[in-house]
Amino acid sequence: MRKIFGIFIACLLVLPVAGKPLATNNSSETVLRHTLKNGLQVVIIRNPLAPVVTTEMNYLVGSDEAPEGFPGMAHAQEHMMFRGCPGLSADQLADITAAMGGDFDADTQQMVTQYYFTVPAEDLDVALHIEAIRMKGVMDSQELWSKERGAIEQEVASDLSNPQYVFYKKLLAEMFKGTPYAHDALGTRPSFDKTTGAMLQKFHNDWYAPNNAILVIVGRVDPEKTLAEVEQLYGDIPSKTLPSRPVYNFQPLKADTLHLTTDLPYGLDIISYRMPGIDSPDYAAAQVLSDVLSNHRSSLYSLIPEGKALYTGFSMNGLRKAGIGFSLAVFPKGADSNKLLSEVSSVLASELKNGVDPDLVAAAKRDEISSFEFQKNSVSGLASVWSQALAIEGHQSPAEDLDAIKKVTVDDVNRVAREYLNPDHAIFVILTPQSSGKPISQKGFGGKESFAPKNPKAVELPVWAENAMGRLSIPKSLVNPVVSTLPNGIKLIVQPEQISNTVSIYGSIKSKPDLQTPKGKEGVDDVLNQLFEYGSTTLNRIEFQKALDDIGADESAGSSFSLDVLADHFDKGVQLLADNELHPAFPEQAFMIVQHQTAATVAGQLQSPDYLFGRAIRKSLLPKEDPALREETPTSVMSLSMHDITDYYQHVFRPDMTTIVVIGNINPEKAKEVIEKYFGEWKATGPKPNVEFSPVPLNKTAVVNVPDASRVQDKVILAENLAITRSNPDRYALDVANHVLGGAFYATRLYRDLRENAGLVYYVGSSFDIGKHRSDYEVNFACDPPNVSKAKVIITKDLKQMQQSNVTPKELRQAKSLLLREITLSESSMNAIARGLLNRSLEDLPLNEPTIAAQHYVSLSADQVRAACAKWINTANLIQVSEGPTPK
Repeated sequence: MRKIFGIFIACLLVLPVAGKPLATNNSSETVLRHTLKNGLQVVIIRNPLAPVVTTEMNYLVGSDEAPEGFPGMAHAQEHMMFRGCPGLSADQLADITAAMGGDFDADTQQMVTQYYFTVPAEDLDVALHIEAIRMKGVMDSQELWSKERGAIEQEVASDLSNPQYVFYKKLLAEMFKGTPYAHDALGTRPSFDKTTGAMLQKFHNDWYAPNNAILVIVGRVDPEKTLAEVEQLYGDIPSKTLPSRPVYNFQPLKADTLHLTTDLPYGLDIISYRMPGIDSPDYAAAQVLSDVLSNHRSSLYSLIPEGKALYTGFSMNGLRKAGIGFSLAVFPKGADSNKLLSEVSSVLASELKNGVDPDLVAAAKRDEISSFEFQKNSVSGLASVWSQALAIEGHQSPAEDLDAIKKVTVDDVNRVAREYLNPDHAIFVILTPQSSGKPISQKGFGGKESFAPKNPKAVELPVWAENAMGRLSIPKSLVNPVVSTLPNGIKLIVQPEQISNTVSIYGSIKSKPDLQTPKGKEGVDDVLNQLFEYGSTTLNRIEFQKALDDIGADESAGSSFSLDVLADHFDKGVQLLADNELHPAFPEQAFMIVQHQTAATVAGQLQSPDYLFGRAIRKSLLPKEDPALREETPTSVMSLSMHDITDYYQHVFRPDMTTIVVIGNINPEKAKEVIEKYFGEWKATGPKPNVEFSPVPLNKTAVVNVPDASRVQDKVILAENLAITRSNPDRYALDVANHVLGGAFYATRLYRDLRENAGLVYYVGSSFDIGKHRSDYEVNFACDPPNVSKAKVIITKDLKQMQQSNVTPKELRQAKSLLLREITLSESSMNAIARGLLNRSLEDLPLNEPTIAAQHYVSLSADQVRAACAKWINTANLIQVSEGPTPK
């Protein structure tokens, strides 16, 4: 469960003379920086990990520059950039982006608006054309804005249905009153209702200019050739005289306390501080301070093993002129939140009085050095890191921030802590969990709206896109792993990659707790996995974490385990991982604390809206006594003994059920030698357990609403069981059908009908989950309660049309192109490559399954797609489960 808590808080090279490439410490990577005559800054980073490239256009304008009373103006303009512009209609843009693999998006922040594409390297020209055309002009007509306004207001409703977002919004208003930082970039419904197309057009005319933009390009490219193409496409776009920037006059912050609710199954104590901004000379020391306070050896973290908190952490969000620091502590529902808040305050006060641990400062700096090297392992991730450094931080490269961190001293950290972590200038927040009401079953879906979607008309593409989009070739994978089986049964997969001086390990033990947990002992796997954090029989919790800190490694053990380490420390890292995985300490005192913490968390979880929403879906799809419906309860957790934990560990944690993927700068022979050295002693006893669910019958239709008082919008799932299994080749036809329905914005039917035309939703997802014995199909979306029935009618009619009529030649080609390019894009990061190999191994699929699938996709006909939909989908069986107000 602590990994979940960690996810929440996480949410909360000197460059050369222009035009000259710079070789980094990896000979295969070069950086080219150049500024065009019109002011456009261009940075091109060659990263040969995969035949993929990411372009990220950063406009130096965001919510800070929004007109008074219109906080979401920049966000609205971001949306309108996908509604078309002179020379590129919305339909053309949708078709092109779909054919390139559909991996595109945009993001608006306080001081930047970013547009990014990740595409096969062969499609770089197309991505560059799109951004050049959109920089020149946009069609911000009132008619188009009226359509898009419905979608963006659904995005607002979605965020306002998240109590944690509501908290953040209130915190900004308190923390930065009277400055542009007092609101985020989202915007409000009232402001969007007042916004006009003409206002948006003026905003684009004012701020969207080459001299107000930074273009970052990362991937397997020729930097010099790419720069020449950028010059050709962007060089004649005129620069502009930019409006004046806002002024930031921060007022002294007074201590305050906010009491709010949360729909999470646990509560949150948060102490918020105004921290130094990126422009401040104290920023680097503040980053180190944040890392020190979050370290697992810190006094703040020690509140967890002491049984005083379920989770603790510290994070910092940096803006240019100021930042926000968050101390966070998690408590179970019903616990004394004020007592925990006092504990956290005491810990922080002690840090201020006595000073931070110098060893933790050194560990934080080593961790930043490791993180810098790991940035190279993702094409899109590296583009994001460079964009952050240049467009948001105002640096010359990401290395500038690292260099500043290297210079930080212990005295710097203590001085910054004393200056900024002042309780007299902090905002204290207590978020108390609220329960859901009892799920309510209803009759029928409601709604009798008539809607008859039609097949889309073919769109003529620009000449520069037509040839590129017509390709339907089977992608050539660069993933060529070395596979072996160790004498004890471990399946070892090694994929050498020399893009960085790092190695990562991803491992998993094939298991099914619902099938392997003794009756009445539900939750044993949950408690067990948390106990790995307490070290090994060799090293206790603190000693083990110090050993990791000493080599700048990140490790996690359990039924799924991982290690990220610099290549120079691979042997030591594997030794620590194996020691934790094979010889866990399982201290009795820790067991008792974790047991009580888990029971308290589960008690809140059983009443939380999100949990009841997921359970309502499972109960609607599965038979009453199905093992997948088993759930842990406070009673089952408290019934556990230490013997139950060790017994489960001995029976479930087996090498012959384990796959380990090693990826990075490592020789396959060396990887095998080290893995066998430390994992080779692991032995399995007895026959292999059954870890496969049996088939289930088709479900009957049902309608259930899970009340959630915090939501203004309904979250909705439509789903059904399918009789098809993974061995049936029709699954490839259903993949194609799914990519006709969704996955590529306006170019696909559900997006076009629900968002572009009707404005009912911001997002709609469609997916088939086809397994060895069980399969299902689902559509998920969120919308205002009065529109749920309307959306459901549209979705049902779209599904029926897939069963009754062949998809158009254009749709078929587009869906195939999307699927084929997705295969290439799935290899654009080391994490994605390794996870793909691991998942396919655990699912007993060929490791080259993507290539096999590509061969099927290319040969499929429209008749086969329609026949598969008609055979396997039954709209009469769809269940509807919603969370929020009662749908209408």
